[in-house]
Parts: sequence; structure tokens; C-alpha cells
Amino acid sequence: MYVFLPSTVPALAALLDAGRLEGEALTAFTADQGPDGDAEEAEYDAMYAAAEASLRLLTEDPEAPRRRVVLAAEMPDHIVEHEASHADGVARVKVLGGVPYKKLKSAHVDDADAAPDIAEAAADPASEAAEDHELMWFAVQELRYLVEGA
Repeated sequence: MYVFLPSTVPALAALLDAGRLEGEALTAFTADQGPDGDAEEAEYDAMYAAAEASLRLLTEDPEAPRRRVVLAAEMPDHIVEHEASHADGVARVKVLGGVPYKKLKSAHVDDADAAPDIAEAAADPASEAAEDHELMWFAVQELRYLVEGA
């Protein structure tokens, strides 16, 4: 199952150092478009649901660079537990037992220039400051450089 996990730059650095994203039950989002839905649109919506959750993580870590981080991973179905519908076409799930680095497919991260707006959005959940910013795609092999540059 393809899942989107909310994260931060420091959490991504920890994942790269440890070789896995630790956690017994990690919150993630996945496309749940139904039989008549658009799979690509549902994945996009799931990614941005994870980006919204990343804002909450930034609120909890005031030292983290103000960039939303979403990790995309392909996980075996048997370790992904459906938790609830999040929005139309998106389900909130739990990934049980952590995520090994080798399961990552990509990362989606705000451009550094978005930091002031992301800071505003993290400080005020009602703010729409982050909504005009698209996440940039990074290949797994680029993640180390992303962390070092942040």
C-alpha cells in the first residue's frame, strides 16, 4: 500500500541516520478513491493531508526548519491498519512497526523560500498561508543532500 507520512527535516535526518522511521504506530494517509474516483487525484489529496499533519509536527518542534516534509513509502498491506476516513478520497491509516529506508519511494518538501508562510501556518492552524505552496518532489537518493542543505 502506498502511504504518505508526515515528517519534519530533523525526523528525516534521524531516519537517514537510523535507516528507518521509528514508531510502533505511525500516522499516515493513503488514497481511498473508491471505484469511481480518480486515483491520481486521491494520491495528491492524501499527500496534502500528510502535509497538513506535518504542520502540526512543526508546531511541536519549534527548532525544526519551517518546511513541510511528506515521505512516500510502499508498505506491505498487512502492516497498514485503516483508522478512519480523513476526507473524500483519503484515509488515515497507521503503519505498524516503523518504516525501513528501503520502503521509501520519494519525499515531498516545501521550497526553503516558503519558510515564512509555513511558519505562519504552523503557528496558526486557521491560516491559509501554506496553501499557495506546492511541495517539491525529491528522489530517495537526494534526501541526504536535502537534510544537509536545510
